[in-house]
Amino acid sequence: MTNHQDNQNHSQNGLRVNRQEEEVVVVMVPFPAQGHLNQLLQLSRLILSYNIPFHYVGAASHNHQAKLRVHGWNPRISFNIHFHDFEIPPILSPLLDPNEECKFPSHLQPCFDVLKRLRAPLAQLLRALSSQARRLIVIHDSMMGSAIQEVRLIPSVESYCFHSVSAFAVYLYIWETMGNSVEANDVIPKDIPSLEGCFTNEFLDSIAFEYDYRKFNSGFIYNTCRLIEGASMDLLERVTVAENIKNWALGPFNPVIIPQNNSSNSRNFCLEWLDKQASDSVIYVSFGTTSTMNNEQIKEIAFGLKQSNQKFIWALRDADKGDVFNGEERRAELPIGYEDSVKDMGFIVREWAPQLEILAHPATGGFMSHCGWNSCMESISMGVPIGAWPMHSDQPRNTVLITQVLKVGIVVRHWAHRQEIVTSNMVETAVKRLMGCKEGDEMRKKAAEYGSKVRQSMGEGGVSRLEFDSFIAHITR
Repeated sequence: MTNHQDNQNHSQNGLRVNRQEEEVVVVMVPFPAQGHLNQLLQLSRLILSYNIPFHYVGAASHNHQAKLRVHGWNPRISFNIHFHDFEIPPILSPLLDPNEECKFPSHLQPCFDVLKRLRAPLAQLLRALSSQARRLIVIHDSMMGSAIQEVRLIPSVESYCFHSVSAFAVYLYIWETMGNSVEANDVIPKDIPSLEGCFTNEFLDSIAFEYDYRKFNSGFIYNTCRLIEGASMDLLERVTVAENIKNWALGPFNPVIIPQNNSSNSRNFCLEWLDKQASDSVIYVSFGTTSTMNNEQIKEIAFGLKQSNQKFIWALRDADKGDVFNGEERRAELPIGYEDSVKDMGFIVREWAPQLEILAHPATGGFMSHCGWNSCMESISMGVPIGAWPMHSDQPRNTVLITQVLKVGIVVRHWAHRQEIVTSNMVETAVKRLMGCKEGDEMRKKAAEYGSKVRQSMGEGGVSRLEFDSFIAHITR
């Protein structure tokens, strides 16, 4: 029996339970991009801690991807978890062209469009689950509202919209959608980047289409903490109060304490390499799962890291395809002999990198990042400052939050210069600012303070824990 078949049987068995056991059931409906899949699976882990069963739904390949890549816990051995693998047509999985002017992953649009096929099987599943539960709670990605629109027709069902980006970015989007201009104040800095170049027009149309379904929601959920985005959460509550919408800051979703795993059989080689490095001496370089760089830019990064004389781990991979298990992957080219020339100072990871464990490692002192929100929250919760290099989507505005509001990072490449190659000298300068001078030390200290507070917020009596307790009390009322 395959893993997918086993999961399907597990899900079907999960439906055959009595009403007493299924007081409240939660269904997770993620959007099929890694940063979205991961956040809702990590949220599921937190809900499980309250002994509430949940069902995670999606295409078989995306469910498998989420389970395979999650860090900090193992959903495959958890009780009360049910994965539903829906059949969808084969997904076109082209590679992202590294020379495209707009860096948004337009190659994933065929995958996003296929998800419209989930509406019917989702409705069938929700009706079946609702008949066996006092209340069914559906938590869906903000880009999946149309797929669960039948919830308004099913008794005893409530839906909550999960925003995969920062509260800061959501507030700006809602404010602009209401026809307002963004003006600097105590919360919003000057010169907020526009959305120009952040998305394709096709995806902007998808956002606008899904936005209409928010009116069916009972609340909005964010992977953030009021200790770092309290002001943005307050602004969001002001603009949604007329709709009687509750906003919940339930993050960080990722584990904030990483179990020690000293087994060399299951530990990634890069972690063993980190064990040999001094505290705060390594910069981790990764640009997420939806960015692809051309060979010229990769070459400049390579030489910039070498010139910095700074220890580094570089996760060098292309953007994910619609189906990450199907077909060939482009292998990024490094200068001939480069890996041998940096073997004493750098470690290059070509496969999936254990990002959360890398950021949690005491040897890691900085993170050169695209500033995707999942990466931002992981970095903040582990107390690691960021060298921000935004690529698309919400990342330019997250960069403002990280560098100007929280002041736990520097800008590597300004959004206004997004069409320009970042030279090796610019990379070298950024690495030295973050890792080798007083400015970086101060940011590291501030990031460590945020990390400590955020981790404490998830403990008994902490801000995030109390908010999560309040959310659970609300959905189980």
